[in-house]
Parts: sequence; structure tokens; C-alpha cells
Amino acid sequence: MALEPTDFTGQSACADDSRSPLRDFLRTETGSAAVLVTATIAALVWANAAPSVYASLWQTHLSVRVGSYGLSLELREWVNSGLMTLFFFVIGLEARREFDMGELRDRKRLTLPLAAGVSGMLVPVGIYLALNAGHGSAHGWGAAMSTDTAFALGMLAVVGRRMPAGLRVFILTVTVVDDFLALGVIAVAYSDHLTVPALLAALGTFAVILLVRALGVRRGAVYAVLAVVAWAALLKSGVDPVVIGLAMGLLTYAYPATRSDLERASGLFRLFREQPTPELERSVRLGLASAVSPNERLQRMYHPWASYVVVPLFALANAGIPINVDQLGRSFTSPITLGILAGYVLGKPVGILGASLLATVLSRGRIRPPVGWGAIAAGGTLAGVGFTVSLLIATLAFDGSQLDEAKVGILSAVLCSFVAGRVVTGVITLFPRRSQLRALLGKAETIVDLAVPVDPDRDHVRGPRHAPVTVVEYGDYECPYCGQAESVVRELLGDFGDVRYVWRHLPLTDVHVHAQLAGEASEAAALQGRFWEMHDLLLSHQGALRFDDLRGYAADIGLDLGRFERDMRAHAGAVRVAEDVESADLSSVTGTPTFFVNGRRHHGAYDIAGLSAAVRAARERAAVAA
Repeated sequence: MALEPTDFTGQSACADDSRSPLRDFLRTETGSAAVLVTATIAALVWANAAPSVYASLWQTHLSVRVGSYGLSLELREWVNSGLMTLFFFVIGLEARREFDMGELRDRKRLTLPLAAGVSGMLVPVGIYLALNAGHGSAHGWGAAMSTDTAFALGMLAVVGRRMPAGLRVFILTVTVVDDFLALGVIAVAYSDHLTVPALLAALGTFAVILLVRALGVRRGAVYAVLAVVAWAALLKSGVDPVVIGLAMGLLTYAYPATRSDLERASGLFRLFREQPTPELERSVRLGLASAVSPNERLQRMYHPWASYVVVPLFALANAGIPINVDQLGRSFTSPITLGILAGYVLGKPVGILGASLLATVLSRGRIRPPVGWGAIAAGGTLAGVGFTVSLLIATLAFDGSQLDEAKVGILSAVLCSFVAGRVVTGVITLFPRRSQLRALLGKAETIVDLAVPVDPDRDHVRGPRHAPVTVVEYGDYECPYCGQAESVVRELLGDFGDVRYVWRHLPLTDVHVHAQLAGEASEAAALQGRFWEMHDLLLSHQGALRFDDLRGYAADIGLDLGRFERDMRAHAGAVRVAEDVESADLSSVTGTPTFFVNGRRHHGAYDIAGLSAAVRAARERAAVAA
């Protein structure tokens, strides 16, 4: 029976999902771009069709009171200062995840996106100030500096389908730096007159949050209450309270699930299966929760809300401006509109590309972008999309006609950056194939996730010994997903003649009682030069892995049965299996199957399309590096 594509997305033993948090983040951001565009168009139509209704709705006051304390804000302010706190919380979560587990876990890789992010803000600000010098609008320079993550990644998905995945990570990192600095600017340059007692109360509350975190408290409700108190105190102090969202996100740990935590969760579940009591049910829930980092759990919980509700609602509340010939004529002769437009469309790519080049030259090539210069140029043009934070700062810096002129500049920058990005990516596709790959991929060394390199003299290898692409699978002979993946691996090796495949053992003994014995049987067969024959039989008979079954398979492939039985009773293959398990732990592998392609962990479906795409990308990078 044919397997559906969804059959190739699971892992056994309650392991981490085959999709990475980063891929989930990127998928949600790019998907939300369409919703964001729809909300922006709706705001423009609404503001022009019924301007009085649009204005009066968002100026409606909403009050919240608790005893003698209360807040009363316009509906637009509740969106801009309240809901947007959740948006920046999600940005902080992703920044922390990248720092703990992603590309930035190699701290040397932080230098270039940090420099590009800072330069990509300073150059647009400089252009804006140059065009607004001598005018009363110079104070609005903050509206010309920050990239919108959702729009930038959404446009990359449209205009840059051939771009390397590393460009998305680079843009994401730059925009996180961007948002972090923009919030600092909001707090310092665009906050109202400070109320010191309220500010001290906010700082004191944040100190309590740090103390609770240091004590190891894991109750989300505790942090939520303290964050709300800090938010209210910041609002009273005159500092834009969205700052607390980013701070809370940056404090939230990210880490991979460990083998011990997963085994403990499995044990708790077995106990609950035997005695389904309320006490054990609670223990199971807590055990499962502790196996997954709070960062990933919170991202999965709040990121869709931030992307599909908060940011579109923000656009609906702020993007509405009257559009007519007179308005456009005033705007495109206004230094505000021209400063924002030139800052984003010219300043962003110049700042990002210039800083990347300068960092590479000054470091003598030790610091390089993760992708080629053509990809960096394309990313720089797409980073010229300033929307969410730019609109937020514009509403703080301007009002009346000046605010409308700023919004025209921001919306025009979105359109022009899209066109510029399409032109750059179109030019790159005209290059000869090898030059195109060099422009897209570059020569920077990639992070290697596989802790123990492949050794052809030790590892079990199928395919050419010195192939340019190596696929490593950590598997379990009793894992049903490994059995499903076997047909994909065979098809992959048939389609690509320059791929070598390596099997490494990861028997999940807490859920698969025969996996260790089967692994040792394959090693006993290897001692007689028949590893792959035994390997194939084990994966095709996963429901029959008792000793008598294994002895029958040994007879089927012509092994010396006396020697096979002696090796099995002496556990001659146990050391080799244990070595593979140790290497899996070093690479943070907790579930099966887990694939590595040229040392990089493969995230996503392990169907033929997914693995083939990963192999092609690795082959192209290997060709450029050769």
C-alpha cells in the first residue's frame, strides 16, 4: 500500500518533531505576510470609504479597572502598546532560540549579523536626517530604520525561491537585531516624559522576574502576572511597554530534549497506563512538559496568534490613510516621505551589504556571510521593508498630516523593495550556473551538527566511498518510522549515484524492547561481512525480532550460525551499538529516524522530495567549495 506524505514526518519515542522551531517560525512568518497584506489593503479601503468611522472606532476609549487602579486607553493604543507586546515577546523567543540552539550558538557568527543589523539601521537614519535637515520633521528619524520580519520573509518566499535557506536565517537574525535596537530607540527617544516612581516599580518587578527565574520556577502563570505588572508600570512611567515583551522572550531558555527526560516521560506514561490515577496523570503532564524547552512550547502557543492576529490587527489600526491626488502630491514632495522611502530602499541594502563586505575584509575572510554576495544583496533589498515597527514609531513621532506622509513613505517602501528584490534575484538567475551557485551559496563554512564525523573504515557505508554527499541516519530496527524511511533511502540512492549512506544505531530501549538485540544481531552479521544483508532483513521484519527470529535471518543470509550465536551470547556487538548511541547523544539526537546531510541535521519530512532537496543543496555547496 502506498504511504501518504504525512507518513514520513514522525519520529518514535516521543522525540522532537521532525520540523525545527526555526522552520516553523519561518513558515508562519511567510504565511502571515498574505494576511498582513490583506489587513493593510482593508485598512486603506476602510479609511477612504468611511474615514470618520475608521477614525472614531480606533479612537474609542477602553478602560480596565481593578479596584481603585485602572487604565484607560484608545483602542489603537491597546493594540500598539498592548497586543504588540506579544509580537515582541515572540521575536525575543526566536532570538533566544537562535542564540541557544541555532546558527548563533557559534558566537563568532553573531558578529556579522550584528554589524549588518546596526549598519542597516544607521545608514537609513543618516539618509533620512540628510533629507530632513532644517525641517521640523528630523525627530522622526526612527521611522526609517526597522525591517518588518513578516513582510521581508514573505517577500523572500515569493521572489527568492532559489535563494539558499541560509539567507532566511541571515535576514531573521538581522531583523532580530533590528527590532532589539528599535525597541531601545522607542524607550529612549520616543517615550513620554518619564515618571520615575513608576519606572522604578517596573525595574523592581523585572528584578523579581530575574529572581524567580534564578530559583528555577517553571510556572508560566507566575511570569505572566509579573510581566503584566511590569507592563502596566512601564505604561505609567512613559516608557513604551512593548519593551517588556522582548525582554521576557530573551529570558526564556531553549534547549533540545534530552534522552534522560524522554526516558523519564516514557516511564511515567507506562505507570499511568497501569494505574490511570489523577496524581499520575498530573505527573505525566509535568514530565512531558519538562522534556520540551519552554521556549519551543511558548513559540508554538503564541507565534500563530502574533502572526495571524496581532500584526494584521496592528496594520488594520494604523495603515489607514486617505489616498487622493492632493495627498500623494504633498507626500512625494515631503522630506518625511522621501526620507523614509530613500532610507529603506537605498539605505537598507547599502548598510547591510556594506557592513558585510567591511567585516569580511577587516577580518581577512575569517568572518563571512553564511551565503553568497548575490544572496546578501537580494536580502538587503528585501530588508528595505519597514512596516510594523516603522508604523509604530511613526505613530509616536508624528500626528496629523505628517503621520499620513510617513505612512505613504512606509507603504511605498514596501512596494519598491519588492520590485528591487525581484530585479536582483532576476539578474542572479541570468548568471552561468556555476557563477550563480557561487553568488548564492558563497564559501563560508557551515555549522556541522554531526558531532562524530563519518569514518569509512568504521561506519557502515552504502554507496561510493568518497561521494561528495553523505547521508547519515540514526535508526532503530524496531522503529516503524525507520521502516518507512528505508524505501525512501533506497530510492534516494537509486536516484543519486554520488551519495553515500551511513547507518548508525540508536535503539530506543524504553519503548522498543527488541531494538538493542536487533542492533547487536546486525553487528554480529557485520563480523562476518554481511551487515547490509542483515540490516535489510531486520527493517523488513520489524514485528519479528526475537532471538529465534534473528537466528533464522542469520541462516537465510548464509552466516556461520555457531559463530553468530556465540557472538550474540557474548554481546560482541554491544560496544559498537553503545558507541553509536554515545555519538547520537553528542549530536543531541533523541528520536528515530534522524538524518544528517553532509553533517547538517535534516529538518522536515524525510520523504523522497524532502531528502532529495537536501541532497541537491548539499551537492551544490560541495561543488562551490571544491
